[in-house]
Amino acid sequence: MSIPPSPGPHQPEDPYQPSRPYPQGVPPYRPWAQGYSPFNRPAPVNGLAIASLVLGALCFLPGVGLVLGLVALRQIRRRGERGTGLAVGGAVLSAIGLVLWALLLISGGASDFWQGVKDGAHGGASSSPAKGECFNAPGGSLSGEAGDLDEVPCAGAHDGEVFASFRLTGRGYPGDVRITGTADERCWGLRDGYAMDGWAVPDDVDVYYLTPTEDGWAAGDREVTCVFGSTDEGGRLTGSLRNDETVLDADQVAYLKAAHVLNVALASAPDAEHVEDDLPGHRRWAGRVASALGEQARMLRAHDWPAGSRRQVSALAADLDTARAEWTKVAGAPDADAYFDHYETALGLIEPHRAVTVRKALGLATVPPQGDDGADTGVQV
Repeated sequence: MSIPPSPGPHQPEDPYQPSRPYPQGVPPYRPWAQGYSPFNRPAPVNGLAIASLVLGALCFLPGVGLVLGLVALRQIRRRGERGTGLAVGGAVLSAIGLVLWALLLISGGASDFWQGVKDGAHGGASSSPAKGECFNAPGGSLSGEAGDLDEVPCAGAHDGEVFASFRLTGRGYPGDVRITGTADERCWGLRDGYAMDGWAVPDDVDVYYLTPTEDGWAAGDREVTCVFGSTDEGGRLTGSLRNDETVLDADQVAYLKAAHVLNVALASAPDAEHVEDDLPGHRRWAGRVASALGEQARMLRAHDWPAGSRRQVSALAADLDTARAEWTKVAGAPDADAYFDHYETALGLIEPHRAVTVRKALGLATVPPQGDDGADTGVQV
């Protein structure tokens, strides 16, 4: 083996030249200087920008996503990081999410949204039947808490028929007593809007209601469902009880609306059972009845009745004028004795049987509803 000659005076030693020759065909190399990389390392992506985009895309905690997006933009400019597009996109999507959530809260849609989520979590269970639908209830119970109701055709036997529904308000659960009181008052008030002809509702049918539970209230349930059901134990209904403007003709509706005015006045009687206990209150009530009779007669005369019922309606309107005069005397009675003297006569002038002729001519029910004692209830519709 020969020893390579040392560099001559015209060949300065190259510090990067290997001290020994490389095999033939293999070039020499230069080692990289310390602290230098052969590749350009890219700047890191800002983590807050990524988080902002995720929250914005999912519309989850949009307020947090918007804040993270704005903070990320500041960090990117200061640190020279990447992710400007991600931060801007996240901030924009989060802002849109905030607007959508605000609209849901204002319109009440948020409650409906979470109710839908809750129903979906329970396998898509449906809510209470809608107005005009009939159903069977677990165990046949129609009062108290709403349960799983099976919708069935109204033509067949069923436990109940929905005639109205409404939503309660408030944040905290008001308690069973308050909910029941509100449901009872509101459902009875909505009854006549669905069954305008009270004479067509069987005597063994009563008003019930399904109310939200405390757990349901916490989950967003505020709905009260008003239903018709049988008062007989184990009793069932057959056929729909609906008789409103979707079922009745224009003449029937005109008569029932006029008669409803008197029914509202009669139902506003004082709570005091004896006239002597509240004579002023009973006199004011008699005044309301007298005014209602005048309004009922006016409404009957204002309608263009068909020839087959015109004479009967005219006769009824004349009877209402006579009754109004007597009820006016009741309202002006100076003492309880005078009140009763006119009251007996006035009450006889509005007995339900006086409306049978007109009802028959109009094709409405002709049998007055009976009270618990078997007597006519006195309602005129």
